[in-house]
Amino acid sequence: MIETQRPAALPRRILVVDDDAGMRDSLDDLLSAAGWHVTTVGRAATALARLPEVNPDVVLADVRMPGMSGLELLRELAKPEMPPVVLISAHGDIAMAVSAVQEGAYSFVEKPYDPHRLLSVVQHAADQFRLAADTRRLRARLASLSGLDRILLGQTEEIRALRRDVIDLADSNAPVLIVGETGTGKELVARALHDLGARPGGPFVPINCATLEQERFEPEMFGAKDGPRGFLLAADRGSLFLDEICSCPERVQAKLLRAIETGSFNPVGAAGAASSDFRLISASNLEPEQAVRDGLLRADVFYRINTFVLRLSPLRQRLEDLPLLYSHFLDEFALVYEIEPPQPSHEDMAALLAHDWPGNVRELRHVAERHVLAARRGRGSAAEAISYDQQRLDVPGTLREAVAAFEREMVGRAIRAHAGRMDAAAEALGIGRRTLNEKIVKLGLDKDTWL
Repeated sequence: MIETQRPAALPRRILVVDDDAGMRDSLDDLLSAAGWHVTTVGRAATALARLPEVNPDVVLADVRMPGMSGLELLRELAKPEMPPVVLISAHGDIAMAVSAVQEGAYSFVEKPYDPHRLLSVVQHAADQFRLAADTRRLRARLASLSGLDRILLGQTEEIRALRRDVIDLADSNAPVLIVGETGTGKELVARALHDLGARPGGPFVPINCATLEQERFEPEMFGAKDGPRGFLLAADRGSLFLDEICSCPERVQAKLLRAIETGSFNPVGAAGAASSDFRLISASNLEPEQAVRDGLLRADVFYRINTFVLRLSPLRQRLEDLPLLYSHFLDEFALVYEIEPPQPSHEDMAALLAHDWPGNVRELRHVAERHVLAARRGRGSAAEAISYDQQRLDVPGTLREAVAAFEREMVGRAIRAHAGRMDAAAEALGIGRRTLNEKIVKLGLDKDTWL
């Protein structure tokens, strides 16, 4: 097998195989002037012998040569990890060259060659080879991962540091606050802390505080004498994950603080107190310090839940991880839909890297699924999958979702119209500043995306 990993900054390498010394010199001059690292040989057998040393991105070979022909060389290199073969053919060999393409040659160039066409063909061949090599390395990397590496995917220093922090904090019973934008994987990190901690066999109880109706918050959280058991009791001897902690109603936060500090609380309507032994993990898509200043989060609650703080970087700040993540999601959904995973093209990767990913890793996962579904029908691209997310009209499934979507749009437009001045936006909407802050949290609205 040829070693394909080499720094992207190095020039592309080409191995020219032709028994005509004049043709070799001509090709050497052309390709070298275009920035290629060129190696020329006069025999196909010599090319095979020097292949590991040269490690080319492309082999450019004449069809007719003494001894081993270009077609025989092609058959020797007809393996996925081998570089692509571009054949040079005289006019009389065109039919033979077309047949060779059907057998696996990347393309052919007719003699006398057009310099622009030849450079274009070998450039595209090299690009495809390097992309395929990158994909193989990514899949090999994925196959070698285990444990936390497979849960928190990535190779950037940010994600490596996050994995180290999760391992360090897993055995602790101290509260952890996870801060990150929507879609960055806060619940994934919370589950990793639980699974690697001292209570992996206990319950993991996730609660999105933003989805709980204020009038139902207390019985849902603390339980009720003649009603639900409550989330706190459900989390006994396990972990309680409070997502979007800043959207807890203020009047409930004081009671929640007591439960966090002592494990004791009063179910609604009950005469006595109940207790629960749980590890608290919280999350917020808002900066908690700002939420305290805005009156959305009590300072005493904040200081109780922030013993340790983990911050998750948005996808746009760790784009080096994007190819690995996308390859993982393509493989995952290809298995679900029982097809071969599509091979991302250069155009796919360019579209992925150009997108700003407001929905972060969650959005990337959805794009990968749409890409796989389109590939199952023999078409589709990453750009089309992204465009679907940007252009489609979402029809909410319930009246509550429809109202939330309408409010989200109205609040966002008001923030944009008043350049982020929250008092002015609240006045334009006919509501108080505090009500506006509460709606921003409950709706999961990122103010920055509207400015």
